[in-house]
Amino acid sequence: MSGDKVGAMAMTANQPPERSLGQLVADASSDLSSIVRSEIELAKVEITSDVANAGKGAGMFAGAAVLGMYGFLLLLLAVAWGLVALGLPTWAGLLIVAVLLFVVAAVLAFIGRKNVARVKGKPERTIANAQQTIAAVKPGSAA
Repeated sequence: MSGDKVGAMAMTANQPPERSLGQLVADASSDLSSIVRSEIELAKVEITSDVANAGKGAGMFAGAAVLGMYGFLLLLLAVAWGLVALGLPTWAGLLIVAVLLFVVAAVLAFIGRKNVARVKGKPERTIANAQQTIAAVKPGSAA
């Protein structure tokens, strides 16, 4: 054998055999599947952490709301007793505070009713955009 043939044989012996198209596609599919699985696992870990933090935060907000409500009730009671200290009978001070609360509740209910009346119940712009997209993508449609 000549030196060129020996060198060529040594070079092909060091290279891995060429892979078929089917093997390459299978490897690519396996790699893609592995990447997707790892991304899903990462998303699960992140979401679990976020949900735990959200739960703790919601609990803290609930505690703050309860304590705030107790504070507000004590403040209302102090206003009623302040009216009593000004010379009104106890029942009159408590009645004035109750009437003020009912007036505030009525105003909030009226504002809330107006806001609820504005609710459309469906995302009209999104539906219109989706219909336009479908019409544009649908074959044979005039865009």
